[in-house]
Amino acid sequence: MKRLGIMGGTFDPIHYGHLVTAEEARGRFELDKVVFVPSGKPPHKKGYPVTQARHRYLMTILAVATNPYFEVSRLEIERKGYSYTVDTVSHFYETSPKDCEIFFITGADAILEILTWKNVEALLGETKFIAATRPGIDLKHLDAVVAQLPAHGSNAIYPLEVPAMAISSTDIRKRVKEDRSIKYLLPEATEQYIYKNRLYLENGIS
Repeated sequence: MKRLGIMGGTFDPIHYGHLVTAEEARGRFELDKVVFVPSGKPPHKKGYPVTQARHRYLMTILAVATNPYFEVSRLEIERKGYSYTVDTVSHFYETSPKDCEIFFITGADAILEILTWKNVEALLGETKFIAATRPGIDLKHLDAVVAQLPAHGSNAIYPLEVPAMAISSTDIRKRVKEDRSIKYLLPEATEQYIYKNRLYLENGIS
């Protein structure tokens, strides 16, 4: 394996926007595999309710089951404390062949906060970032952030336009709570898991 994609996120829930982004990144950057890493205790979600890790992990497993190039890792949900990207990336470098390139796939909105990430200079020195965004979105804010990065970091971020990025986990949670349809926004197996476990309801499991 020469090129590994890591897709981090809360996946609360995972949806077609995540899956299309991962597949588009896999094709565009010739990735041999994409590993989805549901976050355990995301530091950027402090003060916000996040669904139990076991539910988010199982929903992700169901969503990627039919793609032989996709895998799911329990790394962050089994790690104690907050989930930091630099620690996750370091793990995959340590467990991958020495000549393996790692691409971290995330939303462009997350990249806008990259200057606040733990050990960001070290992270940018060894990892390439794929910043997924919707077509037609003005990337001037992303360009402004990139301009503030150290020289080696400005060449490590690659914007990727993905039409399905218009789908959001926030909207899906809101739709479930309001008893509105979420069909065709996420895989059917994941949709059924949400309803079976009564996720995102006022008094449901969280």
